[in-house]
Amino acid sequence: MEKFYHFLTLAGVAVYWLLVVGVTLRVVFQRRAVSVSLAWLMIIYIIPIVGVFFYFLFGELNLGHKRAERARDMLTPFANWFTKLNNCRAHDPKNFGQHIYRIDELCNNRLGLPALCGNTLSLQSSPEQILQSIINDIENAQISVRLVFYIWHPGGLADAVSSALIQAAKRGVKVKLLLDSAGSPRFFRSHWVKMMKSAGVEIVQALEVSPWRIFLRRLDLRQHRKIIVIDDRVAYTGSMNLVDPAYFKQGSGVGQWIDIMVRITGPTVNVLSAIHCWDWEVETGSRSLPQLPVSHVDKDNPLHPIQVVPSGPGMPDHLISQVLNLAINQSNQSVRITTPYFVPSAGLLETLKLTAQRGVRVELIIPQKNDSLMVQWASRAFYAELLKTGVKIFEFYGGLLHTKSVVIDQQFCLVGTVNMDMRSLWLNFELTLAIDDQTFTHQMYSLQQSYIDSSHEVMLKEWENRSLYSRLLEHVYYQFSPLL
Repeated sequence: MEKFYHFLTLAGVAVYWLLVVGVTLRVVFQRRAVSVSLAWLMIIYIIPIVGVFFYFLFGELNLGHKRAERARDMLTPFANWFTKLNNCRAHDPKNFGQHIYRIDELCNNRLGLPALCGNTLSLQSSPEQILQSIINDIENAQISVRLVFYIWHPGGLADAVSSALIQAAKRGVKVKLLLDSAGSPRFFRSHWVKMMKSAGVEIVQALEVSPWRIFLRRLDLRQHRKIIVIDDRVAYTGSMNLVDPAYFKQGSGVGQWIDIMVRITGPTVNVLSAIHCWDWEVETGSRSLPQLPVSHVDKDNPLHPIQVVPSGPGMPDHLISQVLNLAINQSNQSVRITTPYFVPSAGLLETLKLTAQRGVRVELIIPQKNDSLMVQWASRAFYAELLKTGVKIFEFYGGLLHTKSVVIDQQFCLVGTVNMDMRSLWLNFELTLAIDDQTFTHQMYSLQQSYIDSSHEVMLKEWENRSLYSRLLEHVYYQFSPLL
């Protein structure tokens, strides 16, 4: 019997090491950032068994067989729809500023999706203003309301939005609600689901989380977009989930979440509607592309050129990351960034350092307290390197600053759902707007300044005097930064 158990032990060890070797070869042959590969190899070898298990769960971009097949089949018809926008009056590159002109070229060449003029924009920065504006527009809806969110958390004014959707559906408006399964568990357990479905609201869980799906697709791949489209006439997007901050994560110790949304009318609304249609088809297989925009753009006075930049499985790889780096590299005077989660790739880190070293004022505003301790400590591991090159870092103490924005030279800006971490830039379904409008950009810059006014500037000298314990935690979590 002892020999039998000895044989089983040896066989188990042999199988384990064969598995480790197999996974190691798979990691090595995957074409991705070297830092990511090294981080995975470290996990696989220093955490026996668990490391291999984690790699199968989170190590590769696996959308699942059915979704991946749909995404491949969808790309051509959606790209054809995007390409037709080039013949729309709203696409007028001759009147684009230099910043958006290059981004239009990039997105057009990679996805067929051009920047469009003829939009009007409203920057909304208080939760009451945002949610009440959404409710008012839903109450005026006549044909359709399309929504996609990462988090829908019942409570407060979020319930008023739910009620407005129910009333819209009852009067014959077609309402489609797509929510991330992992981000919205409270909603899916609430009474609102039954009430909405009874009224005729279509509700779909995106990337459903369940034990039997563990090995079928990557579990940390999430639907992170925030989009509302009403009658293909009005749209919202930005950083805010469908939550009332006064009722959301009040016990987390980070304060109230601080967000923005952008209310849009004009041709870009149809593009955002198409992105919702993409997400809906990935989950359901049902296709319903919107009408192409009908635009009456004044060629002598084009308004608010906007480039919609989507990302995620099925879309061109790394498009948002490329747009971000391109925008920063075009800066001449200033770059001001807000992000709740700052764990940059090696490429983005070098872009920020180089930009500061060539004399551009680079300012980074991030929350002093974060709802993810791993991200908080990993973020701080980059401080010294950035401060030494002249990047100014501000820690916001007025709550969890969740706004995702980049303002270039006070003339051009990026706003949307994208965090400056690997998952947002390389993995999730995300959305960014590149906006070439000086008035809107000045408003965004002023809002960023209000964040700075409620922040503490991190100085290099004081940072170098931080405790050994802090340095240790930073370096530990830094090793995992390519995976955060």
